[in-house]
Amino acid sequence: MNTKGTAICITSAKGGVGKTITTLNLAGLYENLEKKVLIIDFDLASGGISAALNIDVNKSIYNFVDDYNNNRYKEFKNYISKYDEYIDVLASPKDPRQASKIDAKYVELIIDKAVYNYDIVLIDTSHILNEINISTMDLVDKLVFLITNDPLDLKNMRSLLTILKDINYGNFKVVLNESVAPFKKYFSLYDIKNIINANIDYVISKDFYIKNIDSIVMSGKIITLDEKMPVLFSKDYTTLMRLISDMYNEEASS
Repeated sequence: MNTKGTAICITSAKGGVGKTITTLNLAGLYENLEKKVLIIDFDLASGGISAALNIDVNKSIYNFVDDYNNNRYKEFKNYISKYDEYIDVLASPKDPRQASKIDAKYVELIIDKAVYNYDIVLIDTSHILNEINISTMDLVDKLVFLITNDPLDLKNMRSLLTILKDINYGNFKVVLNESVAPFKKYFSLYDIKNIINANIDYVISKDFYIKNIDSIVMSGKIITLDEKMPVLFSKDYTTLMRLISDMYNEEASS
């Protein structure tokens, strides 16, 4: 493709908020729109994208960096693992020890090559504000912050958003994910907005809680590619469709 795609980072201020599953769900929805999608797993030490999709990875981000650094790099596609016709994956290293050997200076190179080969580039990260993740946040077109109804999560997000506002960061959306722990109802939506001192742009409701999510992950399936989803989870399907439309169309029209 000759046009530049849209790079979207899915991140958070705390682990366990559903980043990986959300990334996969967004990929499925973009596939439904016939967009060519690359998922980059920048959770370098403990990424789970390829495992969740049951992809047998031959080369990873580490191999890309190692080859590029040693003048062995030829084509970006050589480091890509295929899930289906529309979704590809650039996987995190198989060996977590290789994560420390990946310098943040390669983040821009990877994203630049990705956006000129795909319509949508979805980047899954850890919640740690290391150099890799900060570089990613600086370089993407859009950021999606996932939060839950958890006191520690909300406090961490308030601190993170304060930093972003201080440096005039404005390209992010905040998504409250109630489906991760549907029985945690510590705070109302009004309370959460006041705690993080920011708006909640989207809410994935507790109705999207899937009891057999472990079996779905083990089977390597993406929930949003199930043709029954628009009926079974109509409210949240509509919410996620609004989110992917906003992420793509805003950038495409700018």
